[in-house]
Amino acid sequence: MILVLAVALAGAIGGGVGTAQAAGGRSAHDRQLLFFNHTYGVFDRETADAIEDSDYLREFANFQVRTTTGADGQTWTGRYLMGRETYLELFGVGDVAGQDGALGSAGTGLSTERAGDIATVTQRLKDAGVAPVEFLQTRDFGDGVPVPWFDAVLTTTEYDAYGAWAMEYRPEYFADPRGNTEPAGFPGDVGRERYLSDDYSTHLMRDVTSVRIAVTQGDLADTVPLLRAGGFAVRTVPNGGVVAQGGGTSVRFDTVPRDEAGLRRIELSLNRPVKARHVERIGNSTLVVGPGDHAVWTFADNGTE
Repeated sequence: MILVLAVALAGAIGGGVGTAQAAGGRSAHDRQLLFFNHTYGVFDRETADAIEDSDYLREFANFQVRTTTGADGQTWTGRYLMGRETYLELFGVGDVAGQDGALGSAGTGLSTERAGDIATVTQRLKDAGVAPVEFLQTRDFGDGVPVPWFDAVLTTTEYDAYGAWAMEYRPEYFADPRGNTEPAGFPGDVGRERYLSDDYSTHLMRDVTSVRIAVTQGDLADTVPLLRAGGFAVRTVPNGGVVAQGGGTSVRFDTVPRDEAGLRRIELSLNRPVKARHVERIGNSTLVVGPGDHAVWTFADNGTE
């Protein structure tokens, strides 16, 4: 979901990048509220087309290609690999309007598991000196009637190539049968596993366990407060980047100039171990599956070797 397409509806831009961190990079909060939901990346056309046409990916994962209509009639066409709780959203240049469709653009959605937790995240941001940007994302299933999809919070609407947002799925979306969601597992369940179907279980891919993204220093500065407000443990790495850990998925950010930005590496868990190592070349990317119960997908720097 490309939030910046609709963020203009939210009004003023938030400012500041305050901090809230315990010693050693541990979360300063007693409960994690946000969990990795999905990451998107924009790749060169050769890679995007190869992903879309890949027979192997259709066997490997619950794979979809679809065009989505969000708030204010904005549309985007993505290639989706859906897991049990997490998924990937992959684009080619121009598949999303404006800046979000530029080569190397990327983003990450972090979602709540319990209804009402996004309000706590929002307050944590305010307490850290950030002025959050809040808005409602909707989805049109084709009848021209927007259905409330999720509430979202960002730290800013100005960015170079990367943005992260907090999100909480709305009850109206779970109530709409066209969403193909599952019944609540507990009172207030707005979680990722409920949102995604169980079709992942008939394929090899289970979930996203790690992502590595190259971002500008400015985009990273706007992202860290949201990670900390969500309860991730954030620690710095030697190149000036950070690693955020929590909830089963880790995210590493490396700082680079804008022309080197982009989604670089994805690690995936599998539903079952495989004995042999399989290497699949997909455009300017390489997916290595096994041996064992994991896979690694690497992407070239802006489509070049």
